[in-house]
Amino acid sequence: MSGFWLDRPTLVTGATGLLGGWLVRRLLEGGADVVCLVRDWVPGSELVRAGLLERLKTVRGGVCDRQVVERAVGEYEVDTVFHLAAQTIVPIANRNPLSTLESNVAGTWTLLEACRRAPTVRQIVLASSDKAYGESATLPYDESTPLRARYPYDVSKACGDLIAQAYAATYAISVVITRCGNFYGGGDLNWNRIVPGTIRSVLRGQRPIIRSDGSYMRDYFYVEDGAAAYMLLAEKLAAERHLAGEAFNFSNEAPIRVIDLVTKILQLMGSGLEPEVLDEASNEIREQYLSAAKARSVLRWRPLFDLDEGLRRTIDWYKGTLGPEA
Repeated sequence: MSGFWLDRPTLVTGATGLLGGWLVRRLLEGGADVVCLVRDWVPGSELVRAGLLERLKTVRGGVCDRQVVERAVGEYEVDTVFHLAAQTIVPIANRNPLSTLESNVAGTWTLLEACRRAPTVRQIVLASSDKAYGESATLPYDESTPLRARYPYDVSKACGDLIAQAYAATYAISVVITRCGNFYGGGDLNWNRIVPGTIRSVLRGQRPIIRSDGSYMRDYFYVEDGAAAYMLLAEKLAAERHLAGEAFNFSNEAPIRVIDLVTKILQLMGSGLEPEVLDEASNEIREQYLSAAKARSVLRWRPLFDLDEGLRRTIDWYKGTLGPEA
Protein backbone atom coordinates (compact mmCIF):
# COMPACT_ATOMS: atom_id res chain seq x y z
CA MET A 1 0.00 0.00 0.00
CA SER A 2 1.59 3.27 -1.13
CA GLY A 3 1.46 6.59 0.70
CA PHE A 4 -0.51 8.00 -2.25
CA TRP A 5 -3.83 7.57 -0.43
CA LEU A 6 -2.95 9.16 2.91
CA ASP A 7 -5.60 11.83 3.67
CA ARG A 8 -6.69 11.91 0.01
CA PRO A 9 -10.39 12.95 -0.32
CA THR A 10 -11.88 10.07 -2.29
CA LEU A 11 -15.49 9.57 -3.40
CA VAL A 12 -16.87 6.09 -3.98
CA THR A 13 -20.28 5.60 -5.59
CA GLY A 14 -21.83 2.15 -5.34
CA ALA A 15 -20.09 1.54 -2.02
CA THR A 16 -22.75 -0.88 -0.77
CA GLY A 17 -22.10 -3.18 -3.73
CA LEU A 18 -19.71 -6.11 -3.89
CA LEU A 19 -16.68 -4.27 -5.27
CA GLY A 20 -17.50 -1.06 -3.42
CA GLY A 21 -17.25 -2.61 0.03
CA TRP A 22 -13.84 -4.16 -0.61
CA LEU A 23 -12.54 -1.02 -2.32
CA VAL A 24 -13.61 1.16 0.62
CA ARG A 25 -11.87 -1.23 3.01
CA ARG A 26 -8.59 -0.97 1.07
CA LEU A 27 -8.88 2.81 0.78
CA LEU A 28 -9.35 3.14 4.53
CA GLU A 29 -6.36 0.86 5.11
CA GLY A 30 -4.37 3.23 2.91
CA GLY A 31 -5.43 6.22 5.00
CA ALA A 32 -7.77 7.81 2.45
CA ASP A 33 -10.42 10.33 3.52
CA VAL A 34 -13.35 8.37 2.08
CA VAL A 35 -16.74 9.80 1.13
CA CYS A 36 -19.47 7.37 0.02
CA LEU A 37 -22.60 8.20 -1.93
CA VAL A 38 -25.21 5.79 -0.55
CA ARG A 39 -28.73 5.48 -1.96
CA ASP A 40 -30.09 2.42 -0.13
CA TRP A 41 -29.37 1.05 3.33
CA VAL A 42 -28.10 -2.51 2.77
CA PRO A 43 -27.51 -4.06 6.21
CA GLY A 44 -25.84 -7.19 4.85
CA SER A 45 -23.34 -5.31 2.70
CA GLU A 46 -19.65 -5.41 3.55
CA LEU A 47 -19.77 -1.64 4.08
CA VAL A 48 -22.24 -2.07 6.96
CA ARG A 49 -21.35 -5.55 8.22
CA ALA A 50 -17.65 -4.76 8.67
CA GLY A 51 -18.33 -1.49 10.49
CA LEU A 52 -16.71 0.61 7.76
CA LEU A 53 -19.39 3.31 7.91
CA GLU A 54 -18.04 4.51 11.23
CA ARG A 55 -14.75 5.42 9.55
CA LEU A 56 -15.97 7.44 6.57
CA LYS A 57 -18.29 10.25 5.47
CA THR A 58 -21.67 9.33 4.00
CA VAL A 59 -23.82 11.34 1.60
CA ARG A 60 -27.32 9.94 1.21
CA GLY A 61 -28.81 9.99 -2.28
CA GLY A 62 -28.72 8.50 -5.75
CA VAL A 63 -26.16 8.98 -8.47
CA CYS A 64 -28.81 10.45 -10.81
CA ASP A 65 -29.54 13.31 -8.40
CA ARG A 66 -27.40 16.13 -9.80
CA GLN A 67 -27.59 18.38 -6.76
CA VAL A 68 -26.63 15.58 -4.37
CA VAL A 69 -23.69 14.47 -6.51
CA GLU A 70 -22.43 18.03 -6.99
CA ARG A 71 -22.69 18.64 -3.24
CA ALA A 72 -20.77 15.46 -2.43
CA VAL A 73 -17.96 16.33 -4.83
CA GLY A 74 -17.85 20.03 -3.98
CA GLU A 75 -18.35 20.18 -0.22
CA TYR A 76 -15.85 17.43 0.50
CA GLU A 77 -13.32 18.80 -2.02
CA VAL A 78 -12.97 15.38 -3.62
CA ASP A 79 -9.69 14.63 -5.37
CA THR A 80 -10.25 11.06 -6.65
CA VAL A 81 -13.51 9.42 -7.73
CA PHE A 82 -14.39 5.75 -8.14
CA HIS A 83 -17.69 5.49 -10.00
CA LEU A 84 -19.08 2.01 -9.35
CA ALA A 85 -22.79 2.76 -8.87
CA ALA A 86 -24.90 0.78 -11.33
CA GLN A 87 -27.72 -1.68 -11.74
CA THR A 88 -25.58 -4.77 -12.36
CA ILE A 89 -27.95 -7.73 -12.73
CA VAL A 90 -28.61 -8.85 -16.31
CA PRO A 91 -32.08 -10.44 -15.76
CA ILE A 92 -33.24 -7.29 -13.93
CA ALA A 93 -32.04 -5.19 -16.86
CA ASN A 94 -34.03 -7.39 -19.25
CA ARG A 95 -37.17 -6.96 -17.14
CA ASN A 96 -36.64 -3.29 -16.24
CA PRO A 97 -34.57 -1.62 -18.94
CA LEU A 98 -35.61 1.94 -18.06
CA SER A 99 -34.36 1.82 -14.47
CA THR A 100 -31.14 0.18 -15.64
CA LEU A 101 -30.53 2.77 -18.35
CA GLU A 102 -31.29 5.59 -15.95
CA SER A 103 -28.88 4.34 -13.33
CA ASN A 104 -26.09 3.25 -15.64
CA VAL A 105 -26.29 5.96 -18.32
CA ALA A 106 -27.82 9.05 -16.70
CA GLY A 107 -25.91 8.27 -13.50
CA THR A 108 -22.66 8.32 -15.46
CA TRP A 109 -23.20 11.68 -17.14
CA THR A 110 -24.45 13.19 -13.88
CA LEU A 111 -21.29 12.08 -12.08
CA LEU A 112 -18.96 13.19 -14.86
CA GLU A 113 -20.64 16.57 -15.19
CA ALA A 114 -20.28 17.15 -11.45
CA CYS A 115 -16.59 16.29 -11.73
CA ARG A 116 -16.15 18.57 -14.74
CA ARG A 117 -17.51 21.48 -12.71
CA ALA A 118 -15.44 20.71 -9.59
CA PRO A 119 -11.94 22.23 -9.57
CA THR A 120 -10.57 19.74 -7.04
CA VAL A 121 -11.21 16.47 -8.95
CA ARG A 122 -7.96 15.17 -10.41
CA GLN A 123 -8.72 11.59 -11.47
CA ILE A 124 -11.76 9.38 -12.02
CA VAL A 125 -11.89 5.60 -12.39
CA LEU A 126 -15.16 4.56 -14.02
CA ALA A 127 -16.51 1.02 -14.07
CA SER A 128 -17.64 -0.25 -17.44
CA SER A 129 -17.87 -4.01 -18.09
CA ASP A 130 -16.84 -6.75 -20.47
CA LYS A 131 -20.53 -6.75 -21.46
CA ALA A 132 -19.97 -3.39 -23.20
CA TYR A 133 -18.18 -5.23 -26.01
CA GLY A 134 -21.28 -7.17 -26.98
CA GLU A 135 -20.87 -10.38 -28.91
CA SER A 136 -17.74 -10.91 -30.98
CA ALA A 137 -16.48 -13.74 -33.14
CA THR A 138 -12.93 -12.88 -32.08
CA LEU A 139 -11.97 -13.80 -28.52
CA PRO A 140 -10.58 -12.83 -26.13
CA TYR A 141 -11.68 -9.21 -26.26
CA ASP A 142 -8.93 -6.64 -26.10
CA GLU A 143 -9.39 -2.90 -25.69
CA SER A 144 -9.43 -2.35 -29.47
CA THR A 145 -12.54 -4.54 -29.84
CA PRO A 146 -15.48 -2.31 -30.89
CA LEU A 147 -18.32 -1.79 -28.42
CA ARG A 148 -21.25 -3.55 -30.10
CA ALA A 149 -23.65 -4.18 -27.24
CA ARG A 150 -27.22 -5.21 -28.06
CA TYR A 151 -29.06 -6.18 -24.86
CA PRO A 152 -30.26 -3.70 -22.18
CA TYR A 153 -27.54 -4.21 -19.55
CA ASP A 154 -24.77 -4.46 -22.14
CA VAL A 155 -25.98 -1.30 -23.92
CA SER A 156 -26.18 0.62 -20.64
CA LYS A 157 -22.52 -0.15 -19.89
CA ALA A 158 -21.40 0.63 -23.44
CA CYS A 159 -23.19 3.99 -23.27
CA GLY A 160 -21.53 4.89 -19.96
CA ASP A 161 -18.20 3.80 -21.39
CA LEU A 162 -18.58 6.04 -24.46
CA ILE A 163 -19.79 8.99 -22.38
CA ALA A 164 -16.61 8.75 -20.29
CA GLN A 165 -14.51 8.69 -23.45
CA ALA A 166 -16.39 11.74 -24.73
CA TYR A 167 -15.75 13.71 -21.53
CA ALA A 168 -12.07 12.82 -21.67
CA ALA A 169 -11.74 13.86 -25.32
CA THR A 170 -13.92 16.98 -25.18
CA TYR A 171 -13.24 18.42 -21.73
CA ALA A 172 -9.81 16.92 -20.95
CA ILE A 173 -11.25 15.23 -17.86
CA SER A 174 -8.82 12.73 -16.37
CA VAL A 175 -10.98 9.60 -16.45
CA VAL A 176 -10.04 5.99 -17.16
CA ILE A 177 -12.38 3.09 -17.79
CA THR A 178 -12.28 -0.44 -16.43
CA ARG A 179 -13.76 -3.43 -18.24
CA CYS A 180 -13.72 -6.44 -15.94
CA GLY A 181 -15.09 -9.94 -16.03
CA ASN A 182 -17.75 -11.18 -13.61
CA PHE A 183 -16.82 -10.15 -10.08
CA TYR A 184 -17.20 -12.69 -7.29
CA GLY A 185 -16.24 -12.72 -3.63
CA GLY A 186 -17.55 -12.49 -0.11
CA GLY A 187 -20.22 -9.86 0.36
CA ASP A 188 -22.14 -10.44 -2.86
CA LEU A 189 -25.80 -10.45 -1.78
CA ASN A 190 -27.26 -10.94 -5.27
CA TRP A 191 -28.18 -14.58 -4.80
CA ASN A 192 -29.17 -15.12 -8.44
CA ARG A 193 -25.49 -14.73 -9.33
CA ILE A 194 -23.86 -18.08 -9.80
CA VAL A 195 -21.13 -17.97 -7.14
CA PRO A 196 -23.05 -16.73 -4.07
CA GLY A 197 -26.18 -18.61 -5.13
CA THR A 198 -24.30 -21.90 -5.43
CA ILE A 199 -22.49 -21.46 -2.10
CA ARG A 200 -25.70 -20.60 -0.23
CA SER A 201 -27.51 -23.58 -1.78
CA VAL A 202 -24.76 -25.95 -0.66
CA LEU A 203 -24.77 -24.50 2.86
CA ARG A 204 -28.53 -25.14 2.92
CA GLY A 205 -28.18 -28.65 1.53
CA GLN A 206 -30.07 -27.69 -1.61
CA ARG A 207 -29.20 -28.35 -5.25
CA PRO A 208 -27.61 -25.26 -6.82
CA ILE A 209 -29.49 -23.63 -9.70
CA ILE A 210 -27.99 -22.86 -13.10
CA ARG A 211 -30.26 -20.50 -15.06
CA SER A 212 -28.57 -21.20 -18.41
CA ASP A 213 -27.71 -24.53 -20.01
CA GLY A 214 -24.35 -24.40 -18.23
CA SER A 215 -22.23 -23.99 -21.34
CA TYR A 216 -21.88 -20.20 -21.19
CA MET A 217 -18.21 -19.19 -21.01
CA ARG A 218 -17.17 -16.34 -18.72
CA ASP A 219 -14.28 -14.65 -16.93
CA TYR A 220 -14.59 -14.64 -13.13
CA PHE A 221 -12.57 -11.98 -11.35
CA TYR A 222 -12.00 -12.05 -7.59
CA VAL A 223 -13.20 -8.89 -5.85
CA GLU A 224 -10.03 -8.24 -3.82
CA ASP A 225 -8.07 -8.31 -7.07
CA GLY A 226 -10.58 -5.84 -8.47
CA ALA A 227 -10.19 -3.42 -5.56
CA ALA A 228 -6.40 -3.53 -5.85
CA ALA A 229 -6.57 -3.00 -9.63
CA TYR A 230 -8.82 0.04 -9.30
CA MET A 231 -6.49 1.68 -6.80
CA LEU A 232 -3.44 0.93 -8.92
CA LEU A 233 -5.17 2.46 -11.94
CA ALA A 234 -5.98 5.67 -10.03
CA GLU A 235 -2.36 5.96 -8.90
CA LYS A 236 -1.06 5.41 -12.44
CA LEU A 237 -3.49 8.00 -13.82
CA ALA A 238 -2.30 10.58 -11.30
CA ALA A 239 1.30 10.05 -12.44
CA GLU A 240 0.62 9.59 -16.16
CA ARG A 241 -2.13 11.95 -17.30
CA HIS A 242 -1.87 10.71 -20.89
CA LEU A 243 -3.82 7.62 -19.80
CA ALA A 244 -6.99 9.74 -19.61
CA GLY A 245 -9.74 8.39 -21.86
CA GLU A 246 -8.21 4.93 -22.07
CA ALA A 247 -9.87 1.66 -21.12
CA PHE A 248 -8.26 -1.32 -19.41
CA ASN A 249 -9.42 -4.92 -19.23
CA PHE A 250 -8.79 -6.76 -15.96
CA SER A 251 -9.01 -10.53 -15.98
CA ASN A 252 -7.29 -13.67 -14.76
CA GLU A 253 -7.38 -14.77 -18.41
CA ALA A 254 -8.75 -18.16 -17.40
CA PRO A 255 -12.32 -18.40 -18.77
CA ILE A 256 -14.51 -21.22 -17.53
CA ARG A 257 -17.93 -22.64 -18.37
CA VAL A 258 -20.67 -22.02 -15.82
CA ILE A 259 -21.21 -25.76 -15.23
CA ASP A 260 -17.49 -26.23 -14.59
CA LEU A 261 -17.45 -23.31 -12.16
CA VAL A 262 -20.34 -24.80 -10.20
CA THR A 263 -18.62 -28.20 -10.18
CA LYS A 264 -15.45 -26.60 -8.84
CA ILE A 265 -17.39 -24.88 -6.00
CA LEU A 266 -19.08 -28.18 -5.12
CA GLN A 267 -15.71 -29.93 -5.00
CA LEU A 268 -14.14 -27.20 -2.84
CA MET A 269 -17.09 -27.47 -0.44
CA GLY A 270 -16.98 -31.28 -0.38
CA SER A 271 -20.55 -31.52 -1.65
CA GLY A 272 -22.10 -34.34 -3.66
CA LEU A 273 -25.11 -32.29 -4.73
CA GLU A 274 -25.99 -32.19 -8.42
CA PRO A 275 -26.82 -28.79 -9.97
CA GLU A 276 -30.30 -28.19 -11.41
CA VAL A 277 -29.93 -26.84 -14.95
CA LEU A 278 -32.94 -24.70 -15.94
CA ASP A 279 -31.78 -23.61 -19.41
CA GLU A 280 -33.85 -20.42 -19.10
CA ALA A 281 -31.25 -17.73 -19.91
CA SER A 282 -32.12 -15.32 -22.71
CA ASN A 283 -30.64 -12.12 -24.16
CA GLU A 284 -27.19 -13.03 -22.87
CA ILE A 285 -23.93 -13.48 -24.73
CA ARG A 286 -22.78 -17.09 -24.87
CA GLU A 287 -19.01 -16.65 -24.74
CA GLN A 288 -17.15 -13.69 -23.22
CA TYR A 289 -13.62 -13.45 -21.94
CA LEU A 290 -10.90 -10.83 -21.85
CA SER A 291 -7.26 -10.24 -22.61
CA ALA A 292 -5.51 -8.29 -19.86
CA ALA A 293 -2.31 -7.85 -21.87
CA LYS A 294 -2.62 -4.05 -21.89
CA ALA A 295 -2.94 -3.87 -18.09
CA ARG A 296 0.00 -6.22 -17.68
CA SER A 297 2.16 -4.17 -20.06
CA VAL A 298 1.15 -0.57 -19.33
CA LEU A 299 0.28 -0.79 -15.63
CA ARG A 300 2.59 -3.66 -14.67
CA TRP A 301 -0.48 -5.29 -13.16
CA ARG A 302 -1.04 -8.92 -12.32
CA PRO A 303 -3.77 -10.67 -10.31
CA LEU A 304 -3.00 -11.67 -6.74
CA PHE A 305 -5.34 -14.68 -6.61
CA ASP A 306 -6.13 -17.54 -8.98
CA LEU A 307 -9.67 -18.91 -9.28
CA ASP A 308 -9.26 -21.71 -6.73
CA GLU A 309 -7.82 -19.41 -4.05
CA GLY A 310 -10.44 -16.75 -4.74
CA LEU A 311 -13.22 -19.30 -4.43
CA ARG A 312 -11.77 -20.69 -1.18
CA ARG A 313 -11.70 -17.22 0.34
CA THR A 314 -15.22 -16.58 -0.91
CA ILE A 315 -16.56 -19.84 0.52
CA ASP A 316 -14.91 -19.09 3.87
CA TRP A 317 -16.57 -15.65 3.94
CA TYR A 318 -20.04 -17.09 3.42
CA LYS A 319 -19.47 -19.90 5.91
CA GLY A 320 -18.40 -17.38 8.51
CA THR A 321 -21.20 -14.94 7.73
CA LEU A 322 -24.20 -17.11 6.93
CA GLY A 323 -23.44 -19.92 9.36
CA PRO A 324 -24.69 -23.50 9.03
CA GLU A 325 -28.33 -22.42 8.62
CA ALA A 326 -27.48 -20.06 5.72
